[in-house]
Amino acid sequence: MKNKIIATLAAFGMVASASAVKINDNISINGFIDGSYSNIDQTDSDAGTSTEESNTGIDEVELNFLVNAGNVSGELHIDTEDADDDVNLDIEQVHFTYSFENGVSVQVGRFGTALGFEREDPAGLYTFSRAYDAEFDLGNVDGTYIGEGLRLAYNAGDFSFSLGLTNGVGEVEEDANNENDYDTEVVIGYTGIDNLTVNAGVLTVNNNDEKAPAVDGGTTDIYSVNAAYTLNKLLLGGEYTSIEADGSQDRSGYLLLANYAVNDKLGVTLRYSEWESLDSTSNAVENRDKITFAPSYAITDSLGAIVEFSTEEVSGGAEAGDETDSIAVELTYTF
Repeated sequence: MKNKIIATLAAFGMVASASAVKINDNISINGFIDGSYSNIDQTDSDAGTSTEESNTGIDEVELNFLVNAGNVSGELHIDTEDADDDVNLDIEQVHFTYSFENGVSVQVGRFGTALGFEREDPAGLYTFSRAYDAEFDLGNVDGTYIGEGLRLAYNAGDFSFSLGLTNGVGEVEEDANNENDYDTEVVIGYTGIDNLTVNAGVLTVNNNDEKAPAVDGGTTDIYSVNAAYTLNKLLLGGEYTSIEADGSQDRSGYLLLANYAVNDKLGVTLRYSEWESLDSTSNAVENRDKITFAPSYAITDSLGAIVEFSTEEVSGGAEAGDETDSIAVELTYTF
């Protein structure tokens, strides 16, 4: 049960990972090595053809430095999504937080959004793949939504509140009056019912086509709510997200997830997700749905394995009728 609670907290970004190596009273280190084998079979309904590809390799390596000194804590996350390509080695996140005695805290640095059911790293996921493509994949800090700025947070017991003001990494965005135009995020959390966690909020992204689908100079508003409830050995989770972008069509997506801990080592996850994406050529809305079945096994306290079976179908747009079936085996070593 302890591992399950830690996994749930990690899924909501409340802990960096399940363990850490203590260097001294102020510094500790943790991280992971994640590798996989995958086989993907794609069927093109229009052409009547099918393609198959397999891949084996290291997907991501991450090393985190965690520091604490009085009311100040800090984190430095260094990672790569391809360990064979040194140019991808980068600072994923770096931030420090000052915590006041009244429950208020201030975070400054580079960090991802607090929204999203599926969080940053493979070590905090119940499946190998993620539920959606990039625009709806809010919690993936290696993906679309990461910025540099500050976040004000307040924890009042059952309720928590945060306000984030960020720019894209390495960018200074300005409006027509040469005034800085920050991306803003407001998130409210609730934990007042035993075993239930709810997070809801809105993220507004300004004038950055690399981070959001809005036209140049426009904004994208992302509304999202997610919840997780544990009942003995069963975890139930859900999420709904709506994307409203200037100059683009409004879209939505959701996921439903159930994870059952058979015992301390074996778990089984079933996930269904559905979302609307935009066809890259016609800008038509494509409806995508995905079903994932993923048994997991703790080989040791530090080494975990996931075997995943997924199928994804497309309706609408140029790719209507296309189907992707995939099988994957993932090993994640955490320290």
